[in-house]
Order: sequence, then C-alpha cells, then structure tokens
Amino acid sequence: MLCLGLSGGLSRVYENSFDLPNTFMHDGAAVLVRDGRVIAAVEEERLNRIKHSNKLPTRSVQYCLASAGVHLNDIDRIAYYATEAYCNAVLERVRLSHPSAPIPDARLLLCGLLGQEFGAEIDPSRVSFVSHHMSHAVSSFFMSGFERSLVLSIDGGGDFLSGLLAVGSSTEIEPLVAFPENDSLGLLYLETIRFLGYGAFDEYKVMGLAPYGNPASYRAIFQQFYELLDDGGYRVYLDRVGPTLLSNIQIRQKGMPFTQQHKDVSASLQEALERIVFHVLRHYTKVTGIERLCLAGGVAHNCTLNGKLLYSGMFEDIFVQPAAHDAGCALGAALMASHDLGHPAPRERLQNVYWGPHLGSEGSVEEELVAWGQHLDIERSDDVTGKAAEWIADGAVIAWVQGRSEFGPRALGNRSILADPRPASNKDRINMMVKKREGYRPFAPSVLEEDAAKFFDLPGTLREFPFMNFVVSVRESQRSSLGAITHVDGTARLQTVSRETNPAYWELINAFGKRTGVPILLNAAMEMAALRNGISRARYAVPRTTFLSMRWFGLTVRFPLRREGWMTGAAKLA
Repeated sequence: MLCLGLSGGLSRVYENSFDLPNTFMHDGAAVLVRDGRVIAAVEEERLNRIKHSNKLPTRSVQYCLASAGVHLNDIDRIAYYATEAYCNAVLERVRLSHPSAPIPDARLLLCGLLGQEFGAEIDPSRVSFVSHHMSHAVSSFFMSGFERSLVLSIDGGGDFLSGLLAVGSSTEIEPLVAFPENDSLGLLYLETIRFLGYGAFDEYKVMGLAPYGNPASYRAIFQQFYELLDDGGYRVYLDRVGPTLLSNIQIRQKGMPFTQQHKDVSASLQEALERIVFHVLRHYTKVTGIERLCLAGGVAHNCTLNGKLLYSGMFEDIFVQPAAHDAGCALGAALMASHDLGHPAPRERLQNVYWGPHLGSEGSVEEELVAWGQHLDIERSDDVTGKAAEWIADGAVIAWVQGRSEFGPRALGNRSILADPRPASNKDRINMMVKKREGYRPFAPSVLEEDAAKFFDLPGTLREFPFMNFVVSVRESQRSSLGAITHVDGTARLQTVSRETNPAYWELINAFGKRTGVPILLNAAMEMAALRNGISRARYAVPRTTFLSMRWFGLTVRFPLRREGWMTGAAKLA
C-alpha cells in the first residue's frame, strides 16, 4: 500500500495564478510511505532552490515516485497537510478579490495541478485532506516508538489553530486541547523579532542570540504579552507587542549591529516562550500522569526549549520529530493515510532520516569526472577517513557528502561541512569561508554516541541524540578545549553518531578522535548557496557516489578516488 504525503502550496513554481498569499502554505515536501514505512522523502527547497518553497512540491513528488519505480497512478492515497475546509476558506477570500476568476475548490485544484504535472487522471476520491496539527502530532508520535505519551504540536498557525495537545496511545492520538491562532506562540515570536531586524523563518537566529542577553531586563514588559490561566491554559495578546516595543526599545534595522538592548529582548522572548510551554505541560503531565513527550511544529525547532524540558526532569524521555516544521507534515499526512488504509507505522523509534536523493552509482560519478576531466586531477586512495581526519586535524574544512540526503533542516553526516571543534577561531573561519552568517550563532558538534557523556552533561539516563534537536550543557572541564562548538552560555546543540546508523561518519569521527583525543567534529549544513559564496582552500571528503553534488560551481578540484569505496578531494573556487 503506497501513500504519498504532501506539504506546500497550491500553485506551480514561478506561477501564482490565483494571487494566493505567500504565507498560504510553505515548506513544500513529499513523503512516500509503503505499508507504514518511509521509503523516500525530500523537501522541495532542496530541489528547486527556493528556500521554504510555498509551491506545489512537484520535484519532490518526482523523486519519491522514481525512488519506488512507480507512477502517480500507482499511489493508493495522496494526503495533503491541511483540512479541505481551511484550503477552501483561503480560496474563497481569493474569489472575493477576483470575482471573475474561475477558481476551483481545493480538491479539484490539487487534482488538476497534479494531473498537469504528471500526466495522470487523479480520481478526487484518492485525495485526502488532513488536519494540519494532527499531521504534526502523528509525524512525531508514530515515529517515537512510545506506547503512550503526551503529544504537543505548536507553530505559527494552520487550520485556524496554533497548536494541539493530545495523548498518543498505541496507534491512536486523542486530542486534549487545541490552541487558537490568536494565542499563537509562533506569532508571538515572529511579532517580536520584527523589531530585531528579522522576519519569518528567522526565529532560530534569535534563539541563538538570546544567551547573550539578560531576560530580567524586559521581563515585566513581556509579561504584558501573555497570561497564564488555570488548568494549563494561556492567552497571548499579540496586539500589545508592537506598540509596547515601539515605545521601549530602539528598533534594529536589518544589517545594523546588535545592541545589548536587542540581546536582552531576545532573552526575554525566549524566557516567555519557555514559561508558557512549561505551564501547559506541567498541568497536563500532572493530570494524565504521562512521563513521555512528543514534540512537533515549527516551535519544536527551538532546541533551547527542548533541552530545558529534558533537564527539568518532568519527562523520562522526549522525542522531537527531526523535520518538525511544516515539511514534516508531509510525513504525518502520509502516515495518517497509511494508518487509515490499515497499515500503521511500526512501533519503532526513528533511527535516521536519510530518505532523500542518493548521489548515484560509481559509473555515474566516473561519467561526471570524465566530463570535467580538463579541470580535475584524479588519484586513488585506500584510506579516505584517515586522510580526511588528518586534513581536519591539520586545520582543513571538509565538505563531507555520502549516500542519501537528510530529510529536514539538519546536516547529520551525509551533507555536512566539518571542521575541528577545538579552536574557537574556527567559528569565524567557517563563517568567512562558507556560511556568511551572523558571527554570534553557534555551530553544532557531532560526537561518537559512546563518548558523548565524557564531554557533555547529558540529562538522566539518555544517551542518544541523533537529530540535533536538543541544546545540552558542555561539561565545564571541556568548554575551553571545545571552543568552536561551545556557545556563550556553555551549551551546544548536540548530535550523537551511532556506528550502526551511519558507519562511515562514525569512522571519520573515530579517526579524528584517535589523532586528537577528541571524538567530536564541528558539523554545519552544506548549503549550495553557501558553497557558491566562496570556499577558499576547503577540502572535500565524499563517497564514491557524490561528485554529482559539485557540478554546479566552477571548481579546481583534486580528488583521491578508490574504485570500491570512497572518494576524497580538495576544492578551491576557480
């Protein structure tokens, strides 16, 4: 049984036939599930290069179908990540402003777009529209391996709501309370960061700025923006945010330096978010007696909040769906459809999200090398991990690419920029060379799972953090020696690497650890735009199937290549 989950907009790329608002649907993705198990998933932005793409995820669907060797007509159910009533309500607003435009309802519109793109006749009965927040909740609980847990979905908004709290039990999820859109914690965050020179999808940047500030400075002001109610309820007063901040802080324009005032506002905002979420969860944990938690929704990418929940001792275990933002709703929608057709997801803990496009066979790599033959010096190597570890220990920055890409926003060892985590100066070096981002933002560490507790103060008995979803404390004795990955408050957004889940990445970290005594690497996302911005004398270590990822930019490259196994290389922009 094949089920295809979709997130994203209802118009084709570079088209907006019905003047749909840009905020109507975003983070397009497609996820293909066979009998409750994911076989392919990718975000549209990785393929069309439009960040947070709000278009129909056509290329993502193409990839999923090709991975399974099927046609769209072979799919048993296509599930879209919002209710039909919500989609039709938005389309109705468009009709009011364009009364002469022939705008179909959401079901016919989606079927028509898919039919045009894939040359298929889509029976409307094969399409289902699912609750936005229930798809968030399902994407987390069904992947958690928990038999029973609280499930919290929180984001900016969807289906006229901003969140949902439910109880997951076996293969069912029972809602407890829904949070209306005007009490949106995501919108509270967004409304505030507008005064810090940021906008939509920049929330994580402010989370990184918060540790530089003092939340007490604006605590009293932020307490005017929300109210904690009895029985775990809360209310948000979004209309107070703008006027109050306008009269109390200096507005930061984009590109201006951050003052201590801006840092204090960030800290106060982060504290307010944490206080509200803790208030809700404390009540429902007490009422239900449940000691496990699943998180999803865009706010669940707030790794600082997640880490504090872990350290609070309120829960024995917490699972955060790695693609917690709206792209992850495609996963939830597909799993919901599969469940409805009698094929629920197995009760297993998610181990990895390497569901994206593979970079090809050795033959396809060699074909690429031949095409670039005038610009390449190729040689064979028998020890790629050893060579790459040596480079990193000697100060090189490595672009490490292997196998299938990750689903979600985190680089987890298959599409990663890697460096030595020890010199604090590496943060500035990588920002200058590749990332071109704010200097205050921290980089994340990847550590061997079995060595994590030596370097990081892990809460309780938990030892596996494979998805970079939690900020944890770096052990005080290790902070000075891990300058590149330790944030100003002594924390780090941790990824533990399992030998079973990603043996090649584990071997690289292990090889670096043998040379340096530190089995940790600085790990940053490999963005094509960042690579184009300028890598100077950066080196690449890639499996034999990965040269395909490098054909878009003019490179003078030196590649060691082994016929069976790995390729490594060094690259410099021409």
